[in-house]
Amino acid sequence: MRANLNGDAPDVSRRSLLALGLAAGPAAAAAQAPPLQPLPPAAPVTRHAPDWNRLRSQWDLDWSEVDLSAMLFASNPKPVRDAISRHRQALDRNPITYLERNNKALQNASRRAAGAYFGVPMEQVALCESTTSGIALVYAGLNLRYGEEALTSIHDYYVTHEALRLASRRTGAGVRKIVLHDGTATASTPEIVRRVLGGITPATRVLALTWVHSSTGLKLPIRAIAEALRPINAQRQPADQVLFFVDGVHGFGVENTTFPELGCDVLVSGCHKWIFGPRGTGVIFFSPLALARLAPTIPTFLASGAYSAWIGDYDPGPVTAAHMTPGGFKAFEQVWSMGEAFQFLQMVGKEHVAARTYELADQLKRGLAVMPHVRVQTPQGSQMSAGIVSFDVAGMSAQAVVSHLRSWRILGSDAPYATPHVRLTPSIRNTPQDIAFALQAVASLA
Repeated sequence: MRANLNGDAPDVSRRSLLALGLAAGPAAAAAQAPPLQPLPPAAPVTRHAPDWNRLRSQWDLDWSEVDLSAMLFASNPKPVRDAISRHRQALDRNPITYLERNNKALQNASRRAAGAYFGVPMEQVALCESTTSGIALVYAGLNLRYGEEALTSIHDYYVTHEALRLASRRTGAGVRKIVLHDGTATASTPEIVRRVLGGITPATRVLALTWVHSSTGLKLPIRAIAEALRPINAQRQPADQVLFFVDGVHGFGVENTTFPELGCDVLVSGCHKWIFGPRGTGVIFFSPLALARLAPTIPTFLASGAYSAWIGDYDPGPVTAAHMTPGGFKAFEQVWSMGEAFQFLQMVGKEHVAARTYELADQLKRGLAVMPHVRVQTPQGSQMSAGIVSFDVAGMSAQAVVSHLRSWRILGSDAPYATPHVRLTPSIRNTPQDIAFALQAVASLA
């Protein structure tokens, strides 16, 4: 149905990446500093954008398909594949000695790389298996009591709702859902912030929201919400302050920002979507206040003195992000290769990743918006959206549209919500030609 656009992917080394203009940026790990400071003017771009067509050779994708499903399950670029292969071969050759010599150091290297990418020290980063497992870990670790509550929205995904429900069954705390907007077409930062603040009561201890909604592609103003929470928390004792938890998976890897700039207390994200990282990996970022309020739920092998409390009566001390990292034997070759994914995106340049994703998503939204039989659900522009583009086709179910696109060898998805929408999610692996082809396929449904 569609000709091969790229052919076989050549072996591209780190030196080749640098030749493509993918010079590594500084890995500054800025500590979170309260209070939030005004954002400085955007720094001028000091490096050229990469050759996007050449960058595609880093993925071993079937280029006869147009993969517009970055939000689901990503293919790994070559540096990540190579790292996984290298660790797997070493484990197969010497499983015990390689594990004993490298496990803690390599897990900490992954934490350090994630922190450098997102602007925090390693000590504020925990590792998990996915967004789902990370959200379950943090909500299960909340010490909420009867009479206290978590506040979320009706727009959030099943995982947030279910994790809060299960946690509330154990603790007796309440869970309340509010409406953030009356539709994405009219959603705005002032309105969303106003509704969030209006939903907070003296009993509210947790605000649980999603950075980019996987149903409509709406991007919430996380920083504005965090700033609006500050006066409320300033009047409360630390144990009563509202912790701001964010499911960040569809902004993390797209947006050119950092954890301190967002200003939330906890952000959870899988790394096998927009990060293009190893499968079965994820990260949790914590503010110091959040760590002081959380408790681990799975024993760790990573924290210093993890076994001491078991062996004797040693007090393990305050909860750290290492304590929040589950222990156990796992797919170590995947966990140990997370750093290559973060370094790859930093070599491309976070600012270029964001700009390219916006460019392709905007091309798609503009093309869909002029089709009489299509209704675009995702806001135009990058202020209220990121890489997800959601839409409906008149007279067709979302599933039927996705099936039609598959017949054109275009990979999209439908949203698993009560009201499903078609979702196409461009990423830096795609080209404007991919978007034009997808628009042609949707236009054929008129």
